[in-house]
Amino acid sequence: MANISAKDFAALRAKTGCGMMECKKALVEADGNIDEAVKVLRERGLAVAQKKADRIAAEGVVKIMQKDGLAAMIEVNSESDFVAKNEKFQAFVDLLLETVIANKPADVDALMNCDLNGQTVDAALKEQIFIIGEKLTIRRFVIVEGAVSTYVHGGGTTGVIVKFELDGIAADDAAFVECAHNVALQAAAMNATYANKSDVPQSALDEEKEVLLTQMANDPNMAAKPDKVKEGIVMGKLGKFYENNCLAEQSYVKDDSMSVAKYIASVNKGIKLVSFVKYEKGEGLQKREDNLAEEVAKLTSGQ
Repeated sequence: MANISAKDFAALRAKTGCGMMECKKALVEADGNIDEAVKVLRERGLAVAQKKADRIAAEGVVKIMQKDGLAAMIEVNSESDFVAKNEKFQAFVDLLLETVIANKPADVDALMNCDLNGQTVDAALKEQIFIIGEKLTIRRFVIVEGAVSTYVHGGGTTGVIVKFELDGIAADDAAFVECAHNVALQAAAMNATYANKSDVPQSALDEEKEVLLTQMANDPNMAAKPDKVKEGIVMGKLGKFYENNCLAEQSYVKDDSMSVAKYIASVNKGIKLVSFVKYEKGEGLQKREDNLAEEVAKLTSGQ
């Protein structure tokens, strides 16, 4: 067996970020060759990634990067909030955003085949899984071009990109920047599904009308009313549907005497809300449920 020095361990750790024991095992297996040891660790990373594939990863982070006229937002999930705050994990997510902006991949599958520092994103992800020791997944990303405002809340729990169309006002105009930021804050704080009334599909309106008509049919005080009256009531209640589901129609949180659309127009009529994208970390994912009884048993065992 080759003579392996502490300097070799340090060099391998610096290259891979792996623990001392893993570095030692890899160097022994590679007979002291650092490059071969790196390869061994990467191969083990693949094995570790496969073993962790069935684990639940619903923590993580939502991050946004603006560069070269583009705004990119990504959600990368981990098993624990502790890992999500890890500097290496955060740096890896930043590299992913750089890769997204540089390559503009169509979807996550395409991103996995992009180059990241001389290897594919897929290989880099597996390497990070090995180094960090948790299942990591790249869940989704989006790229937005144009006049935008971005906001990330809670250290990465929620991220928003809001896009605007500008006429007669520059994207770096102070009034627009402030207005756009306020709208991004609203989008992050409130639950909206659509940007504008025109974005609501007819199918969603038809479904809402059906629900309202069914409710009236089941209400003895409403069931006997003429259909024309019912239709008028439905149309009135659809206004509330727009207020609840369209960002532009919501009451502006800083001044509820006007809607978001009216607030934007009050700043400059040349600003138009176009669209928004909102990511909430772990939204819709199964959460890990810790068994309190088991945890207590572990803590008290042997006492």
